[in-house]
Amino acid sequence: MKEVKSQASQPGAPRKQGGLNAEIQSRIGHQLRAMYDDVVRQGVPDRFAELIRKLDQPGAAQAGGETEKNGRD
Repeated sequence: MKEVKSQASQPGAPRKQGGLNAEIQSRIGHQLRAMYDDVVRQGVPDRFAELIRKLDQPGAAQAGGETEKNGRD
């Protein structure tokens, strides 16, 4: 099998300048924080919180199969 090398890994090959400048990175960071902060503020739905409580109980591994089976009826 032939080994394929990219141009960047070959000696003497010109390297492309990549990436985003600091201003663009900062804007993206602010937008992502705003979006994820909104998601965090929404909290965990009651249904999920109840499932988590059930999984945290001792013997949840055995009960998990029964819960999944009953949920399909």
